[in-house]
Amino acid sequence: MPSPFPGMDPYLEGHLWPDVHNSLAYLISVQLTPRLGASYVVHLNSYTVEDTAPEEDIGIMYPDVEVFMRSDQVKEPPPVYGEETTPETIILPSFKPVEVRIPVVEIKDRKSNQLITAIEILSPVNKRRPGLQPYRDKRLRLHQAGVHLLEIDLIRRGERPLAHPYLPKSHYLVTLTRGGSGQTQVWALDIKDPLPVIPVPLKQPDGDIALNLGEALTTLYQQRAFEKSINYSELPPPPAFSEDITAWMRTLGCLTLTDH
Repeated sequence: MPSPFPGMDPYLEGHLWPDVHNSLAYLISVQLTPRLGASYVVHLNSYTVEDTAPEEDIGIMYPDVEVFMRSDQVKEPPPVYGEETTPETIILPSFKPVEVRIPVVEIKDRKSNQLITAIEILSPVNKRRPGLQPYRDKRLRLHQAGVHLLEIDLIRRGERPLAHPYLPKSHYLVTLTRGGSGQTQVWALDIKDPLPVIPVPLKQPDGDIALNLGEALTTLYQQRAFEKSINYSELPPPPAFSEDITAWMRTLGCLTLTDH
């Protein structure tokens, strides 16, 4: 059963995102492999970052708050109050950093193993502080090394790593910064838009190859049978959509519980 949305499905932005993230990276690598010449290889790599502010995604991508309580908290004795102290209103659990593995698709020169193109699918931790700045530093290092960087942002919450006064406001964003170039190609996408076919640059003088992002997401949705894990009658993960988008979503058969 296909997704009811023509492009990105906003219901995939919540607790399903880690599965979506990894599976989409894999399907992108599968799609690109036969399109590359003998001079290139595609590697599916990953790196680990610590999400030191997991409370930002509690109830959205991460489990309930109890999961993040200190392991020794249940052993702690109850607080003892002196005669002159006022009991606190509430005791909140401490949050521990969460390790997040982020996949990245890498196109390399087969002989030299040189990284030519990096395809990053952004994670929520890449788009909010404190993880935002380290990711921006990584973007700069790749650009200085002459690596092509294709960034796919299918998460509405958070701050865009690309800061530019003329960046279009949209639900989703795909950007391509070619190595050695001072320009960035931008595909601004709303929830009603199909996902684009994007050029993937290689080493000169070889021409670009094409990545059909919509095809990859459609295959992903069907192979993982995500319709079994989604309740379209409820609201999608935040942030909330505008009233006109909400009305349009109802025409797709979504949000039936919010009509009452």
